[in-house]
Amino acid sequence: MKEHQHKKLSPAEVTDRVWELANDIKVCMFTTWNGKEQRSRPMTARMYRDENAVYFLMDVSGDLNSEISAYPTVSLAWADNSSYHYAVISGQATVTDDRAKIAGLWSDMDKAWWEDQTDPSIRLITVSPERGEIWDSPGRLVSAAKMLVAAVTGTTPDMGENAEVKL
Repeated sequence: MKEHQHKKLSPAEVTDRVWELANDIKVCMFTTWNGKEQRSRPMTARMYRDENAVYFLMDVSGDLNSEISAYPTVSLAWADNSSYHYAVISGQATVTDDRAKIAGLWSDMDKAWWEDQTDPSIRLITVSPERGEIWDSPGRLVSAAKMLVAAVTGTTPDMGENAEVKL
């Protein structure tokens, strides 16, 4: 049986795909370290590739802010399980009270947490990406078929691309 060979993605292609998947999936698991353990929470990412930044709005009272202040290296993970597409960005996070940027990022979705963008308890989290990684499968039906063929033939299935890049 002839093994399928993937064209290796260039760093630029991996970078493009990291940003594309993160932008398409939107909600990520935002993981911090508190000195003893990791903590992850789902958050809506606002992707600004031209600024090399991922933005989040967070309440000033959240543990996330103190964790970032003490340990600024964070990890952001996006998962589209229906299509087997995954992306991870790690980088340095900062917490600020940039009122102009908060107002510029504000959307109707944020009204679930705050009355409006002038709420003084809103903080801006900016993540500056340093590394990105993708796991990119051709899709659920194709993946299932590849797993079945691999099981029958005793081979390892080719489940798509996995690549890492410095951002």
